[in-house]
Amino acid sequence: MTQREPLDPHPSQPTRRRALKQAASVGLLATAAPHLLAQGDDLAPYRSAKINWKQVEGESISVAVIPASYFDNLLSLLPQFEALTGIKVRAEKVPPGQIRQKALLDLSSRTTTYATHAADPMYYPLYVANKWVEPLDKYLNDGTLTDPAWFRYDDILKAWRDADSIDGKPYGIPYDGEVTVQVYRKDLYDAKGLHPATTYDQLLSNAKALNDPANRVYGLAMRGFAGAGQNMYIYPSLFRGFGGNWFQGKDVVVNSPEAVKALQWYVDALTAYAPPAVRNWNWPDIADAFSQGTVATYLDAHSSAAVLNDPAKSKVIGKIGFARWPRGPNGKRVTSIWNWGFPINSALTDKQKKATWLFISWAASAETQARTSWKFAGAAKRSGVNRLSAWKSAEFSQAVGGAGNNFIAAALESLEQDTDVEWRPRVPQWPAIGETMATAIQSALVGQKKPKEALDEAQARIQQILKS
Repeated sequence: MTQREPLDPHPSQPTRRRALKQAASVGLLATAAPHLLAQGDDLAPYRSAKINWKQVEGESISVAVIPASYFDNLLSLLPQFEALTGIKVRAEKVPPGQIRQKALLDLSSRTTTYATHAADPMYYPLYVANKWVEPLDKYLNDGTLTDPAWFRYDDILKAWRDADSIDGKPYGIPYDGEVTVQVYRKDLYDAKGLHPATTYDQLLSNAKALNDPANRVYGLAMRGFAGAGQNMYIYPSLFRGFGGNWFQGKDVVVNSPEAVKALQWYVDALTAYAPPAVRNWNWPDIADAFSQGTVATYLDAHSSAAVLNDPAKSKVIGKIGFARWPRGPNGKRVTSIWNWGFPINSALTDKQKKATWLFISWAASAETQARTSWKFAGAAKRSGVNRLSAWKSAEFSQAVGGAGNNFIAAALESLEQDTDVEWRPRVPQWPAIGETMATAIQSALVGQKKPKEALDEAQARIQQILKS
């Protein structure tokens, strides 16, 4: 995914109405706005950085992102970047299911179709093993390209920096991300004197207390759809919560006793308390069901809150609570570490690499993060900002804090305390391993195979993948 699929109440659907709306918006920016946005006052926050933003003026770069409002917000500001740097940017929106394949083809063939792209953090081991992307420490440490006091790399959430780094060296700069939390119906919990779960056992007991299929209320839901960013978005957290370790020495092992227990728990929980169709549900299906009042609790990305608070669709606005992912049997809370970051294609020319770095540092800067979130004039205020200082700001709290009870606190505590860079096995063969695991998990969830049988078969396949 998702891995992260866009958790977005305002997806860039290619409808005629949206296309016209976007065209009008972009056209407005491309004509009137460049004149206005190029004014010194508007660009002053960027020009306070002690670098020459126009050092590669005249260069052109191409950027691939997914269709999602958090990237739409960024693209709407491109005229500002172009006025600031003199660098032209061609942006292409590529669906999540295709952007990984297109990027892989481009990087491996060195065709330089994309200077940078919204990258899946699980792909960095593959990129780095083949030297397809640039190590970014040399750009961060180059005083002509980065003003450390202005960019403040350490202000970017550590979990996401770690996810985009290999052996401590950054290869991508996070732009937007998410963390997995517990979302629950506060009104239903209050009515029965329940509290958000702090353990897996309590999560099940809450689900049991609220499960009432006869009245179309199910106690619990989690993604069940097969995919490296779907059921393999949920299962790794359960696996780590049961004490699972992806490695025995250098070998990837997915059928350990802890793995079997985690998958059995996943199967049992969905069988007992989830809507029957959940085994084929992705996150939008679950968020829709919750917003219609038919699910009492679910575990998924904090950013799904935007869907739950869509007044045109939701029946539960004002009744939503958020809490951290519960502790597993080993006492650990382990959530996703997902973010969309930007790497630099190593096949570019030196000037193109500099131009790409300037784009990345502009996009990831505190100022652009604010302009695409609480300062953004449109309805979609990003909740996946990359800066710790932003998460703790009054402006961000005012913009997104109304998503539900304890929303920012639950997400921020999870980001700071519950993330685990080894959430999934970080190896170059991840794309094939992730899909293999997703297929095995799906076969257990739908009852085709017992958890141990499914994981044993996955292990055999993964051993072949690692040898090939």
